[in-house]
Amino acid sequence: MRYGFTTGSCAAAAAKAAAYMLLTGKQKTEIRIETPKGIPYTAQIVDINRTEMTVSCAVQKDGGDDPDITTGTYIYAAVSYRIGRLDDRNHAAKENCFQKDEKADCKEAIEQKIEIEGGVGVGRVTKPGLDQPVGNAAINHVPREMIEKEVLQVCQLVDYKGSLKVEISVPNGEELAKQTFNPRLGIVGGISILGTSGIVEPMSHQAILDTIKVELNQRRVQGFDYVAVSPGNYGLDFMKKTYGYDLDGSVKCSNFIGDTIDMAVELGFQKLLLTGHIGKLIKVAGGIMNTHSKEADCRMELLAAFSVRAHVEQEQICKILDCVTTEEAVRILEASGKLQPIMAYIAERICMYLEKRAKGKLQVDCILYANEFGELAKSKEAETWFTLLAQEQGQSI
Repeated sequence: MRYGFTTGSCAAAAAKAAAYMLLTGKQKTEIRIETPKGIPYTAQIVDINRTEMTVSCAVQKDGGDDPDITTGTYIYAAVSYRIGRLDDRNHAAKENCFQKDEKADCKEAIEQKIEIEGGVGVGRVTKPGLDQPVGNAAINHVPREMIEKEVLQVCQLVDYKGSLKVEISVPNGEELAKQTFNPRLGIVGGISILGTSGIVEPMSHQAILDTIKVELNQRRVQGFDYVAVSPGNYGLDFMKKTYGYDLDGSVKCSNFIGDTIDMAVELGFQKLLLTGHIGKLIKVAGGIMNTHSKEADCRMELLAAFSVRAHVEQEQICKILDCVTTEEAVRILEASGKLQPIMAYIAERICMYLEKRAKGKLQVDCILYANEFGELAKSKEAETWFTLLAQEQGQSI
């Protein structure tokens, strides 16, 4: 499969090309940068706009074979002289320093600086715990380092000693951001400029894991040592509909339940509540830590095994094994009169396996539900979570 290049790589390439055109006065329709991964990226430069003080241009994002929502988007960079031509400012600063005979201050006065800012369509951080501090444009540190490196390389090439401002923008970024995690993370007004390697690997699991860790870390730096987790929106919707809790501070872990436990332990959480549909969490009751169907699917086998333990009749167990969905299997178990003890045992097993994964460093509780039946079971300490969550949201208990 073909890899692509991150928004960070596109921003760095556009910034390098704009800087080159500003400082040399020459046109540039193709530019090459080196990604942190060591893979070179040759980008086509489009939509060039030039004035005496500023040059802007764009690079179209190519996500390769990864179905990234930003693929095809134009990432713009505008490079300008910081408050006029800084050669003159630096000269004035040096003269002032020499008059005062303050040599240490002179070095600081003429130090070259690349100022990086976000423009239209680039989000701004409003909550702590992210890569950038509150108030900064959501341009992560690796893309910032890439931009600075490439622009300074141009400055060195043409022997320019002044400072420059780089503004990154994404014209449709605010609309694109609605399809990302940014609103949940407290990044407003647009997308983030991301990338740690500079390249996009198709269907990268690491990107999902990175997002989960960001959400966990964000909650941890806010001072919480407990966290509610769900594989997806359905679990969050269930909590809101059934218990009245809007879990804005919760974390969606997708299929990566084991990895989420590892990260929660690493970040120092003490308690975790996992809420999920029986179709996902039944796998965890069998010790399966990645619940994606391509990794493992023994839902009916596990339900059948737990049914044997509860002395469900053989005919009904065979029907469970023939079921396509766990909702069908739950209907059979309800008819058997053994649904409640089986689900209670499943909840117990889920907590046991997850606490084992956490090596005893994390108290885990869980709530199981089915769309047709609502709550199926919850662990013994799950009730204490309702008090915690109510207090957090300022509800009466």
